[in-house]
Amino acid sequence: MLSPYSDPSYRPTVERRTLAILVDNEPGVLARIAGMFSGRGYNIESLTVSETEHEKHLSRITVVTRGTPQVLDQIKAQLERLVPVHKVVDLTLSSASIERELALVKVRQDNRETRSEYRMEALRLAAAFGARSIDATLNSFIFEIAGSSDEVERFVNLMSHIGLVEVARTGIASIARGAEGL
Repeated sequence: MLSPYSDPSYRPTVERRTLAILVDNEPGVLARIAGMFSGRGYNIESLTVSETEHEKHLSRITVVTRGTPQVLDQIKAQLERLVPVHKVVDLTLSSASIERELALVKVRQDNRETRSEYRMEALRLAAAFGARSIDATLNSFIFEIAGSSDEVERFVNLMSHIGLVEVARTGIASIARGAEGL
């Protein structure tokens, strides 16, 4: 019997997964988790970390990565074996999870003749996406937008036509719906 790998047209299914990891809040934990990824050649697409239970000294790490189902299962198993890790939950498998990302987007227009048109267009697009203007000068804006990564990406792409200067993104924060906690 032939292996699927012997077929030149075979492409393994690559999936995107969001993992929530509950860890001890102590020095070096993030480096150990990142080292596990890099040491095995896995990429981290998004990474957010914050202390979530101050009294228990626990932090939550949210990692977005891609791989075949086998590789993703291996990543999860390897994370669960790390000493400071208390729990690993694949939020992607739980269809009832919510993901959001925050971005700060700076745009500017240097041409005085079109400045009023630029300002109106920038504000119109921001309103359409639910973005807030958090700083404004005569020739620039900084907008704050929160939403799905796709929404943030669409907003950034549209602002690039107006005069995108800089983008700062937080990475994905994700949580499962319902009464159960991590």
